[in-house]
Amino acid sequence: MTSTPELLSCADDLTPDRLSELLGGTVRAVTVERIGTGQIGTCHRAVLSGEDVPVSVIVKLPIADPGTRRMLAGAYRGEVHFYTDIAATVAVRTPVCHHAALGDDGEFTLLLEDAAPAAPGDQLTGCTVEQAHDAVRNLAGLHGPRWCDESLHELDFLTPTDAAQARLLAELYGPAIETFADDLGDLVSAEDHALLRACAEVTERWILARSQRFALLHGDYRLDNLLFPPDGAAGVTAVDWQTLTVGLPARDLAYFVATSLPPEVRRAHERDLVATYHRALLGHGVVGYSFEQCWDDYRFALLQGPLVAVFGCAYGVRTPRGDRMFATMVARSCAAIRDLDGLTVVTADVDGDDARVM
Repeated sequence: MTSTPELLSCADDLTPDRLSELLGGTVRAVTVERIGTGQIGTCHRAVLSGEDVPVSVIVKLPIADPGTRRMLAGAYRGEVHFYTDIAATVAVRTPVCHHAALGDDGEFTLLLEDAAPAAPGDQLTGCTVEQAHDAVRNLAGLHGPRWCDESLHELDFLTPTDAAQARLLAELYGPAIETFADDLGDLVSAEDHALLRACAEVTERWILARSQRFALLHGDYRLDNLLFPPDGAAGVTAVDWQTLTVGLPARDLAYFVATSLPPEVRRAHERDLVATYHRALLGHGVVGYSFEQCWDDYRFALLQGPLVAVFGCAYGVRTPRGDRMFATMVARSCAAIRDLDGLTVVTADVDGDDARVM
């Protein structure tokens, strides 16, 4: 991969001269450390000294392998365009972007605000109820400002799922479920395995349903992609925008709530969490959307959790923590689907009946 004035190819390019040029100040010294797992790219923290530059920045670069880089080019493109074209039009908290550039062969460079000492949530342990309220309010800041904005369909870097993609996804889901259950063994209960198979049967129609309500979707709004301030303070920041798309807003909401809280905590607080999200939506100018509709969309959208987790496990890079994380996400999501009779809501809707509002 060739480095250009706007693009950095690897950590070796993080020199004082190159960073001075991209940041518009003077970098006299830089110290670089690798952060994150680097499954679909590389991420570095660059600590800077100089004039008119931040103390540190986060640098996101593509994966080195050319074939993999080209395969992921769409995801890279979506994240860069989020920062250059979308972030200023929504109210979700996300890092300030100091520099963004795209190449023609999957290359990209992002220089982002370092949110430290904020730290990522932990998908395995879950979050507090207060953190969950903070996160859903922030999520409404993504959805609300461009709620049902038809111009989103004109953006070529967003790829809402069409009928052909929905059919393909549904065809892949069944085998992915079996891979997931076989590989994780005792981490997946027989009850959850059966529910996953039932979800797969309605997935194609579920993905395309309720298209009259749409907004920008993060696509993977979960604890590991959220940075929480220390000491329980409010002000969560969302990162990792490579799965940006357009769809039913409640899919992000249900995915976050169902996967982030142990079932007993979710049961006690989820209606209040949906209410917090709904109030925040109204604060961003959304009209004609009642709490009862929001709650019903939430129940309908609960299938998002197992869908994303199963594909993430079956087709992603396997790690011991990843296996436990995906198993936990599926178990929590399946519990929510059973608790709220989500599959019945979906079945009634995709069969052409009005979803029940409870």
